[in-house]
Amino acid sequence: MIELRVLELLCARFCHEMVSPVGAINNGVELLSEEDQDFVRDAIGLIGQSARSASKRLQFYRFAYGTTPTAANATPKELLLGLLEGGKVSADWSDSLSRLPPEWLRVGCNLAVVAAETLPRGGKISLRPAQGAAPGVTIEAAGETVLINPDVVTALGGKVPAAELTSRTIQAHVTAEFAGELGASTGLKESSATRALFVAAPR
Repeated sequence: MIELRVLELLCARFCHEMVSPVGAINNGVELLSEEDQDFVRDAIGLIGQSARSASKRLQFYRFAYGTTPTAANATPKELLLGLLEGGKVSADWSDSLSRLPPEWLRVGCNLAVVAAETLPRGGKISLRPAQGAAPGVTIEAAGETVLINPDVVTALGGKVPAAELTSRTIQAHVTAEFAGELGASTGLKESSATRALFVAAPR
């Protein structure tokens, strides 16, 4: 059973993700009242772009936190690329991941969010199947700067009680929980100032 603290933090994180595009839509609507046609054109463009961003975020988190294998007929790869679109972090998704079950791809997408957050100045995350016959996912984060939060690493190992979770560690905790349902664990395998390797694999 999911504890109330986990639900509170997940809701707070999801709302934080949606504030930016929804706020931009609101700003665009306000600009529509301007008489200057240049403002109106800019407003329409802003509304369209922000609505697409909001839709992509909703679709991603519906899959990442939900139970459906896909959202809006999009593949997990498309969902992740849509989430990152326009940001400082890009993703390289190996086509060989398609052999993994949807439940494993959900773990991979959640772990990808954790990996992307270690790249404050931007960079690339690369998703690959883990080596060996058993299902698993490895994600390399590479960029000018890789910042590893020790609390996030601890949460990724499933070692943080729900009462001690924070907005910084909830994503790692949920990722570990989803992996645990598959008899797997998640963690940071290795790291340096410019690279980090995350793994989700059977225990």
